[in-house]
Amino acid sequence: MAMSPALAESEGLQALLADVRTDPNVAGVVLMGSQACAGMVTPSSDVDVYVVLREPDPPRPDARTPGLDIAVCTVSRLRRVPGPADPGWWDRYSFTHSRVLVDRANGEVARLAQAWGRLSGAESLLVLETYLDGYLNYVYRSLKSRRDGRMFEARLDAVESLAWGLPVIFGFERRVRPYNKYLRWELEHHPLERPAWTAEQLVPRLEQVLDTGDPAAQRWLFRSVETAAREVGLDGIVDGWGDDLALLRGDAP
Repeated sequence: MAMSPALAESEGLQALLADVRTDPNVAGVVLMGSQACAGMVTPSSDVDVYVVLREPDPPRPDARTPGLDIAVCTVSRLRRVPGPADPGWWDRYSFTHSRVLVDRANGEVARLAQAWGRLSGAESLLVLETYLDGYLNYVYRSLKSRRDGRMFEARLDAVESLAWGLPVIFGFERRVRPYNKYLRWELEHHPLERPAWTAEQLVPRLEQVLDTGDPAAQRWLFRSVETAAREVGLDGIVDGWGDDLALLRGDAP
């Protein structure tokens, strides 16, 4: 795979690639982070890579220098793709736009990187079942606190609702929630299919929720999630809120 000029000029990366050529225990090298995402590189960006070992022994240590950040894992660890309640779930977005620089495992490193970076249908449903009700809970708490004049509490819950809502929004399309650093970039360069969730529509609403806990922005977001949930047969989770849906939708004060 062709490298960008910045990667080709990275002495640390080139030294690593030369080193792994002589190590039969190295199954692959995977480029992660901003260097794998066109348009995200800044003058302070380092090079993030996973070195994938066939066996844990002989070991290789993780290493971090000003220009190169090396994490080491095994093929067997990558085969255990974590679900939303598992340790390591947070690391899955690292693989969404990763680039496999070395693969000596008959393509398995590339297949596993793809499995980490994208949700299967079953995983998508599990993400929705794990996060959707929590998202509704925090929106409800925020709106109720605002109704009762507790503005500080309302804003806290509004912000926390996004930690539950963003995995839901991306989960509907079998995608892993981006790290916050990459959210705007993801929406602009790899748009979601639903028109309500374009960068132009979604980002301003998220900013309003973050800045003030704006109830109109929260309800706009809730209604878009409710529509998507009903389209995929998750009516039961939404309807479980009964009469409280009126507050969530804005049909009640």
